[in-house]
Amino acid sequence: MASATLNIDLNAIAQNWRALDRLSAPGVQTAGVIKADAYGLGAAEVGLALARAGARRFFVAHSAEGMALRKVLGPGPQIAILTGHLAGATEMIRDHDLTPMLSSLEQITRHLESLPGHPFGVQLDTGMNRLGVKPADWQAIAPILLAAEPALLMSHLACGDVPDHPANEAQLAAFHAMTDGTGLPRSLSATGGIFRGPRYHFDLTRPGIGLYGGLPFADATPVVQLSLPVVQIRHLDPGETVGYGCTWVAKRPTTAVTLLGGYADGLPRSLSNRAQLWAGNRACPLIGRVSMDLITVDVTDLPEIPDSLELLGPAQGIDSLAEFAGTISYELLATLGQRYDRQYQEHSA
Repeated sequence: MASATLNIDLNAIAQNWRALDRLSAPGVQTAGVIKADAYGLGAAEVGLALARAGARRFFVAHSAEGMALRKVLGPGPQIAILTGHLAGATEMIRDHDLTPMLSSLEQITRHLESLPGHPFGVQLDTGMNRLGVKPADWQAIAPILLAAEPALLMSHLACGDVPDHPANEAQLAAFHAMTDGTGLPRSLSATGGIFRGPRYHFDLTRPGIGLYGGLPFADATPVVQLSLPVVQIRHLDPGETVGYGCTWVAKRPTTAVTLLGGYADGLPRSLSNRAQLWAGNRACPLIGRVSMDLITVDVTDLPEIPDSLELLGPAQGIDSLAEFAGTISYELLATLGQRYDRQYQEHSA
């Protein structure tokens, strides 16, 4: 094995999309969020797989992402830009039929003046205080915008993955107050909001992390498997150390293997001396610090030294690994490096 292998199951992503789609009523459309190169897994491959599964609306972060996706999907599917109509993006939005989700008075002015008649949506701030038109501004400009017939009114839950958080009900009430009576399609929920039930679904849901096997979709089909090859074997005596800073000291005769993968490949340094890798159903501790290209693992208790060890797979999912790193599955997926040998699996559902 010349490089680490990242296996990505496109069929699992499609299955997760269908499962999330079934959680809302038949009249509720389910989009696919494939920003940040489909959370690091490949927007072109994931976009095509979701389109074949039935998705007709997609969300990306930037216009450049939308342009690249349009070249893959071709005409037809709606590609919405979550950061809206930024300065310098007008030609890209026009030429590639992108739908910016306008989130400020500046963006609204830019879009209506530079691309009159071009589709757009509006992002409303219901309490997250990140992107979106504030309620007072919306009240002032709504008559003008509604006359231009936005394709979608949307907002985003700050705590959708926390079932009983009071912010969910507060944002739901604010969204109703801003959008009831408009007669326009509405969207409030990403993956977490889908699990809050029908009151949060409106006309369109926008699953992201759930497509890729992450929480809060606890029953998701796993999507990624990552195997790291052994590049060297070390036999250590008690008292010998491993890695930068000598942070791990052998307490017994130890067999350690050096694996190809490090923080340049999206393995956070915070995994140092904490994470574990797997040989089948046997856990092996990561010892010493994660370096740029390499990690070291204690395989003393294995019956034989393997050619590779598994970092992500049936024994350890993306959320479990994220817990070792003190982060979330979103960050781990989005930062997976490009040096992996990426293998895509897709078969009939």
